[in-house]
Amino acid sequence: MVTYRRNFIAGGSFFFTVNLEDRRLRLLTDHIDQLRAAFRETRERHPFTTEAIVILPDHLHAVWSLPEGDADFATRWRQIKSTFSRSLPVGELISGSRAARSERGIWQRRYWEHTIRDESDLTRHIDYVHINPLKHGLVKRVRDWPYSSFHRMVRLGVYPEDWAGDGERTDGTFGERS
Repeated sequence: MVTYRRNFIAGGSFFFTVNLEDRRLRLLTDHIDQLRAAFRETRERHPFTTEAIVILPDHLHAVWSLPEGDADFATRWRQIKSTFSRSLPVGELISGSRAARSERGIWQRRYWEHTIRDESDLTRHIDYVHINPLKHGLVKRVRDWPYSSFHRMVRLGVYPEDWAGDGERTDGTFGERS
């Protein structure tokens, strides 16, 4: 069995990518209210700050900061995923290994996590979160995607409303390795 190494830093900030098992589905945007409720319920029990988030039909990206002395993002993701899954009707295909563990087949078991190293890294990853709907061709302008913390950042004066322009070009360096 593969051993995954996670970088648990108490009070740290982290970038995450979390995917649906079947990337052809649109469960996250089709059931956005249930997903928001799963985040709220989890945050009430296990506080964290969402620095940036974008919900796409089949995956999401988020940047979180955890409270001082707390490094347990794994429990938070497990609770968000399970709360969201329980809110949906059963009907997805479930593999034998998932059935043996009484798991649903909604989410990929793993997720991508990156520890934010410094202010520049934080800025790059927040930009990557917000550019993602444009990158995937879901909108022509970042401001047109409704399921994003971009709108909050505009209200706070962090971004201008026309940030990233009209979608004619993106250089692809937002949070990714060159």
